[in-house]
Amino acid sequence: MRSDQVKEGIERAPHRSLFKAMGYTNEEINRPLIGIVNSQNDIVPGHIHLDTIADAVKTGVLISGGTPLEFSTIAVCDGIAMGHGGMHYSLSSRELIADTVETMAMAHGLDALVFIPNCDKVVPAMLMAAARINVPAVFVSGGPMLSVEKDGKYIDLNSVFEAVGAYKAGTMTEEEVYACEDSACPTCGSCSGMFTANSMNCLTEAIGMGLPGNGTIPAVYAERIRLAKQAGIQVMDMLSKNIRPRDIMSPKAFENALTVDMALGCSTNTMLHLPAIAHEAGVELNLEMANVVSAKTPNLCKLAPAGPHHIQDLYNAGGIQAVIKELDSIGLIHTDLPTVNGRTVKENIMRVVNRDPKVIRPASDPYSPTGGIAVLKGNLAPDGCVVKKSAVSPEMLVHSGPARVFDSEDDAIAAIYAENIVAGDVVVIRYEGPKGGPGMREMLAPTSALAGMQLDKKVALMTDGRFSGATKGAAIGHISPEAAEGGNIGLVKEGDLIKIDIPAGTIELDVTDQELEERRKTFVPKAPKITTGYVARYARLVTSASTGAILK
Repeated sequence: MRSDQVKEGIERAPHRSLFKAMGYTNEEINRPLIGIVNSQNDIVPGHIHLDTIADAVKTGVLISGGTPLEFSTIAVCDGIAMGHGGMHYSLSSRELIADTVETMAMAHGLDALVFIPNCDKVVPAMLMAAARINVPAVFVSGGPMLSVEKDGKYIDLNSVFEAVGAYKAGTMTEEEVYACEDSACPTCGSCSGMFTANSMNCLTEAIGMGLPGNGTIPAVYAERIRLAKQAGIQVMDMLSKNIRPRDIMSPKAFENALTVDMALGCSTNTMLHLPAIAHEAGVELNLEMANVVSAKTPNLCKLAPAGPHHIQDLYNAGGIQAVIKELDSIGLIHTDLPTVNGRTVKENIMRVVNRDPKVIRPASDPYSPTGGIAVLKGNLAPDGCVVKKSAVSPEMLVHSGPARVFDSEDDAIAAIYAENIVAGDVVVIRYEGPKGGPGMREMLAPTSALAGMQLDKKVALMTDGRFSGATKGAAIGHISPEAAEGGNIGLVKEGDLIKIDIPAGTIELDVTDQELEERRKTFVPKAPKITTGYVARYARLVTSASTGAILK
């Protein structure tokens, strides 16, 4: 066992002495040492209850003869960090989290790991760490928040963002906004739609690193506690069989994850995270591959913000395993792959039933024959950009309009609330990419403002930054190369005509190549907005969104 390096032999007497200082007995020290990676804190609603999950995991490890050793890592709440300088620290936290887990696991010679993430960047960060460290590992998240009914409609965090826009437009009173605020987030857990956190938790299950049910069992259900105990038991089985993350996270497993991603209509942020996880696993995954998978994968679900259903509805319908079974019925899933419960994908879905065809459409009757995410290319995005196609109104799938150019999210929000954006416009927000932001801020505030003001079906928005999984409308992100790297988005002028054709996969600035070259002669990209501290170091090392914004 790896832990022998910190506990075996007379030379390790000092090490054992330090374990005994914490109250560990010889019996506990001699057992496998299992790291319990807990991202609990008192700031993030998806994480506030994770000590309960950790206790259950420890019980499972103890049942199976291991010694659980819990340690912590950070977690950022994207909702609380949204719309101000705090959002510079969200995507950039992904690398910090992966590094801290690597540091703790390697420094202390842990034999195996159980990862307890929940929210946006923590799930991919921990998957990156699992692939990097490559000791037996199992994932069990904190689970999704419930959505509750108010005035005949199920609401969520996005409802509150849109309420702010409705108030600014004069269609909602201040009292109604406060009432929405009080009801939208009724329980602990990751926000209740197919936003980034739940997208990544579902894909953890799809890629084989999370137990069946991990993506959809609500946070407040006792079944979640039982799943956590099972995760503790199962990691010991993985250790006994020496099954490691890279044995599970194979190229075919990533193809399965992409396929499920497209069927669910997950957050566009998955197009940042899956390539980054694949990079750590030594697997090639790029935007072109995503488009190939999207072209042959039907969109089976329209979960909030794309439709009325929430994660609890997906859970009741049969969860991710039911989605996988629908996809397997048309030959799109590699079913011979191993998963962390010791069974193959095929064995996991054998007895699964789609209990609600309204939530999970049969593969024979999809919402669309192609996936929920589309990658666009053109002179505005030579290296690609991403849109959640399943959340775009049909009338906005093809759109052209004048550019309304802003060099920050804040300036764009101010213009929207001042009613300076009108139907037909294409809002361009630049210098918000991985390097230029820095940190590639997530922009739910401007897209929700447009939705709240009834403009989401009339105005397109494009950026070298990124969007929340809760975003809906013709919101096109990850424009690559970004403005700070000299990308053509930096050359756009107010009033330029922009042509968007999502079905055709194109995004074009209606300006000649000669004109672009003339503009480039005098173009000097703006420097990153933050020049000190961690985010400044991040800006110097981060790569393009088209490569997953990994660090080099």
